[in-house]
Amino acid sequence: MNSVIAGVDEVGRGSLVGPVVAAAVILGSNKIEGLKDSKKLSQEKRCSLSKIIKREAISFSIGIATKDEIDNLNIRRASLLAMQRAIHGLNKNKIKVIVDGIDIPKVDLPCEAIVKADSKIFEVMAASIIAKVHRDNLMVNLGKKYPKYFLEKNKGYPTKEHLNILKSLGPSKHHRKSYKPVKNAR
Repeated sequence: MNSVIAGVDEVGRGSLVGPVVAAAVILGSNKIEGLKDSKKLSQEKRCSLSKIIKREAISFSIGIATKDEIDNLNIRRASLLAMQRAIHGLNKNKIKVIVDGIDIPKVDLPCEAIVKADSKIFEVMAASIIAKVHRDNLMVNLGKKYPKYFLEKNKGYPTKEHLNILKSLGPSKHHRKSYKPVKNAR
């Protein structure tokens, strides 16, 4: 039996708030129209594709590393932990893992890191989409609990508006203590 590709990607590395979220997706021979890097899709299109991917994928899994894990481990190691959790959540044997980026999580499977895999490999595109939708939904829900931070809008990233809010309000209990924002925010 040949191995199948499991695409893996993460979102939330540059955020000031909340977890980093990774997804792992096995599509097999299933073809899904419209897959792209999640950053190149509208929110509406991502949400629509996320539902299709979850319905059509042979297997998918989401892994999370919490804000506290990010603060304790560092963002790089926490991202790899989230990826590892996502991969372990797949229910398929004979997997070859392809990860977007340069780092490989510790898993007992063949694994390859490819820079910009989220714009080259369909399984990684699919993982990028469901990870982004999942994390965005977490931020929208968190934004309802902490409306003064506008997390539903900035998703916790260091926008100029978010940085100004942090200066006046200080961080919430969900903000990462280890993240040092850059001076020239977007």
